[in-house]
Amino acid sequence: MACPPCPLEPAMLLGSPSFPNAIAWSDDNLIAVASGHLVTILRPDLPNGPRGLIKISPREPLLVGFVERKDILSGCLLSTSLYRDDKPVVQSISWSPLGMAANSGCLIAVCTSEGHVKVYRPPFCDFCAEWIEVLDITEMLYEYFQCTEFRGTGIHSLDLSEVPNIRPCLLRNTSDQTDLTSKPNGKMSKEMPESQMLPLISAGQYASRSAMLCALVVSWSPLLRTASEIYPIANTPASVSLLAVGSKFGTISLWRFYEPDCYTIEDRKAPTTGKFVGLLQAHNSLVTSISWLLFAFDSSSPQIILVSGSSDGSVKVWLGENDKLLKSSEVDQASFLLLKEVITVNAIPVSVLSVTVHAQYPSKMLLAIGKGSGSFEIWLCDVSSRVFDKLGSYDSHDCIITGLAWAFGGRFLYTCSQDNLLRSWILRESRLDEVSTHSDLPRSNDSIRPSRDAFDSCFGVAVSHGNLVIATVHCFDVEKLNRMYEGRILKAAIEYFWIGGLHVDVWLKSPFSCYIEKSSSFLEKNLTYWGANIIWSLNRYQCLDKPLVLWDIIAALLGFKDNKPKYVENLLITWLSLSFLGSHVDLPLETVLSRVSSSLSNVPSRLLHLLNIICRRVVLAELEADQITGINSKIRNLEGACPATEKKITTWIEILLSSERELRERLVGLSFSAFQNGLSSPPEATPSQPGCWYPVGLAQMEKWIALDQEHVREQVKFIASNVTHEKSRFVTCGYSAVEPCSYCSASVLFESPEFGFCQGENCSSGNVKRHRLLRCSVSMEICPSAPLWFCVCCHRFAFRVAPEPLFRMSSFCLDLESSTKSSSLVSSRPLCPFCGILQQRKQPDFLLSPAPV
Repeated sequence: MACPPCPLEPAMLLGSPSFPNAIAWSDDNLIAVASGHLVTILRPDLPNGPRGLIKISPREPLLVGFVERKDILSGCLLSTSLYRDDKPVVQSISWSPLGMAANSGCLIAVCTSEGHVKVYRPPFCDFCAEWIEVLDITEMLYEYFQCTEFRGTGIHSLDLSEVPNIRPCLLRNTSDQTDLTSKPNGKMSKEMPESQMLPLISAGQYASRSAMLCALVVSWSPLLRTASEIYPIANTPASVSLLAVGSKFGTISLWRFYEPDCYTIEDRKAPTTGKFVGLLQAHNSLVTSISWLLFAFDSSSPQIILVSGSSDGSVKVWLGENDKLLKSSEVDQASFLLLKEVITVNAIPVSVLSVTVHAQYPSKMLLAIGKGSGSFEIWLCDVSSRVFDKLGSYDSHDCIITGLAWAFGGRFLYTCSQDNLLRSWILRESRLDEVSTHSDLPRSNDSIRPSRDAFDSCFGVAVSHGNLVIATVHCFDVEKLNRMYEGRILKAAIEYFWIGGLHVDVWLKSPFSCYIEKSSSFLEKNLTYWGANIIWSLNRYQCLDKPLVLWDIIAALLGFKDNKPKYVENLLITWLSLSFLGSHVDLPLETVLSRVSSSLSNVPSRLLHLLNIICRRVVLAELEADQITGINSKIRNLEGACPATEKKITTWIEILLSSERELRERLVGLSFSAFQNGLSSPPEATPSQPGCWYPVGLAQMEKWIALDQEHVREQVKFIASNVTHEKSRFVTCGYSAVEPCSYCSASVLFESPEFGFCQGENCSSGNVKRHRLLRCSVSMEICPSAPLWFCVCCHRFAFRVAPEPLFRMSSFCLDLESSTKSSSLVSSRPLCPFCGILQQRKQPDFLLSPAPV
């Protein structure tokens, strides 16, 4: 497999994972690892760079009731009375979908070995490395059970000795009426006030209540919305994600989290809304693994699937009822339909699960089930017909399966185990065949760089968004490390593997099939597969609900560009021909770019965003963002280049600026059309009204049309001219063409949509000092001095949020009445209008920040 020479170095960790699925990749391109008593969060491109941390500390026990002292040594409480571990570690982690945090990033749920679950947000405005706790799920569940007096916690066939760490423990000594409470170190103390005395309960009831509060695994669902809310409507609930928490009691508690009404990068007290909605009695033993999957093949009725595995070996597939999950105040057993118990109770516990939609059959689900014995099973499930077929069982490892991950639409499966093996499998029809996994990671000369031979176990595998990279986490064998240096500070490491050159047989049916057949050498075939896989990954981003995270694609293209620039050029020509022109023929670059440039008005906004990102981060990567958008940038930055290179770069710059001009014109047209048709927020609304969007900066947009008359469409000019008689409303709404300087009292003229210069003030020397001011990338207004949204791709700033219709336009269309009426009132996430990626607060280099590109 040909591997681009990209700097994907291993990342060293200070804590050791202890449980399966210890590594997770977020929707904004951050990697979290459950490493001992820490959750370590880092960027894949900066393994030795800034990190985020979540520290786990022992907690006080929860008061669930009193038992007789004679019951302490009964079977169901014996493990509790013997428990002495006062150093809890992270047992399970799960990232939320993008948009659930207050800054529109991801939340992370953390479950500890004590059975406690908390939710954290990124420290986007706290300027620290430690992530911020926003919700304590266990405390909220405990309050619920207190209100219901633990109803529904009857004893069933649960073996409570399977996990010996039921931490909440409260005992009563009835012989001398002394109140005894177990402390985190397992010792007893007489500190229970009489006012907090709880009823006397049996040992079985006590164990049952403790088991219900003892969480083992957490898992976030994809974003859910009703079929009628494909375009969201203002003042209605936003998208929802469900957090599932599997317990020792066999139940799964469900927590509904709403997207924030509006996003912020400066309010550290912005609330995170999470609500307990119900319990699902999934198993009669410990819930050890949970996985969600959203079927959106039928946009009119998307379906949500929940798969749960247990320590008794059973695996169940549930179909959720969307309306109840989204709107009902309580979710009960009737909210989920049991489709199939694919594995009934047996002696082998389930350790991990992984589900994905079959790339060739959108109504079918691929389910991988990892077991404690080291074997795994593969199932193919047709959700529409509810037919379940077992494709096979594989004894692939000697120890417990600790990680499963599908890649390339279910065509590849990766398995890892505590036996330290990572295996790669290709799905051919109805069977799996093992294929080799290679890693050509460059090694630096750092003083601390242990050999892979020092690894002794693997605790998880995760796949990047573009499916070109996998990450695994390994523990070190301390006996093989230098005890003076490495053994003291190194406990585990994250390793990366390029998988973009996998030989996927199905690609033979793609436009690359002729190239594969013509390629004679092994290297040529591998490069052809790389090209096919990269284009497949780029095509997946045409789905509007998939966040634009192209880090691995860009890293691969830049790696090839250093050694094979002609290969990258041909690859991009092929992608442009297929995506923008609808067919692929052998045309020179200039011809393809010329045709693409003339067809931009008929191209979806998402494709324009992809084009802009690739232009800036791959083709023009040597140029700074300001050099591309600045005045006379082409002349200033291409001096000394050969004529052919200068012409080629100039052509790419022109198509980039044309694409960005097209998107700006769409935004301007949407703003004027919304104002004209009265589809914006009512006059009494304010720009800060949560969830609403209405046109701002119309005066500046009018100036931009006047400056760019040559390129602006007549339709936009016509709409703008019809709005000119409404200029009095501009003033009443606070919109004015006259803007004051943020640093002096001088006025600022509109000379460019990117920045402005004030008229200046006289200095003591007699010179006129003019200030250069940034303009908002959304409204073209002068940016205030407050914290601003920042795009890490084009390096533009914004303090307004663009409307949702801009990112969903399939072509240049201003028919708001028929196409975007339901969504014209709604703000999007803080997405860059030119790149489509999530904007963020600009952080100093020593703090962790996501890098989608």
